[in-house]
Amino acid sequence: MTTAGMLVLALLLDAALGEPRWLWQRLPHPAVLMGRLIGWCDARFNTGRLKKPKGGVLVLLLVLSAGGLGWLLSLLGPVVEIILAAILLAQKSLVEHVRAVADGLRLSLNDGRRSVAMIVSRDTSDMPRDGVARAAIESAAENLSDGVIAPALWFLVAGLPGLLIYKIINTGDSMIGYRTPRHAEFGWAAARLDDLLNLIPARLSALLIALPGGVSFQMRDIAADARLHRSPNAGWPEAAMARSINVALAGPRAYDGVMQQFAWVHRTGERAIGPAAIDAAIARLWQAWGVMLALCVTIALLF
Repeated sequence: MTTAGMLVLALLLDAALGEPRWLWQRLPHPAVLMGRLIGWCDARFNTGRLKKPKGGVLVLLLVLSAGGLGWLLSLLGPVVEIILAAILLAQKSLVEHVRAVADGLRLSLNDGRRSVAMIVSRDTSDMPRDGVARAAIESAAENLSDGVIAPALWFLVAGLPGLLIYKIINTGDSMIGYRTPRHAEFGWAAARLDDLLNLIPARLSALLIALPGGVSFQMRDIAADARLHRSPNAGWPEAAMARSINVALAGPRAYDGVMQQFAWVHRTGERAIGPAAIDAAIARLWQAWGVMLALCVTIALLF
């Protein structure tokens, strides 16, 4: 079976089953194991001098270990590869988390805040209704790229080794890739390699969102909005989502009690938004997933 064919089955399996709670209550999820490993390395090696070269060596070892493990597991056959790929994709779980915010907002503002606090790192205790909706939509767009399109693309390009390398580096970036006094040097390599691995997937995600949204002709404007984002990649799917459902995203938000003034993305879009806008974003998530699936089916049939 071709890699594209395996990816098609993995995408369908993930969309159908998502993250079975009964299973992951009994076994640690592979992403959890990756997080534990990186957390141990952070505690053990992010000390003393030479933090920057230590971080570089750690990333090299993570890449070699994940790639080697992926190669060994791929020897077990396509069934194992399909199951592992499905486990490491996150379409259905992403939709469920984002939908929980819309459902919470329909009940009350506090319910919406509690739900969105599960998926964003910004302050949510005083977040207004439209801020809750924006946070959910931004998370939806960014995580479509990080959690679905990027791992799918790296699996398509390099099989299970590529997928495991991407996931462990992405996990490392989410844990140690911050410009804080503790991680600015130790996490630099993880952050830079994650930027590189997401360079193409982020732009592909923007296109996959824009196509069903009917705004693919606005890619130049999407690119301009994307450059306003502090991340070289996250702005692409967010900008495409903003124009696709005609909402303004980003803007001012608080982190650790400090209000930060971020530029608006698609500033002429609707700002007084709520659950309906989140529903529209969820529809785009599934449509983008559908376009990705169709591309994989086409590749599988051609090759």
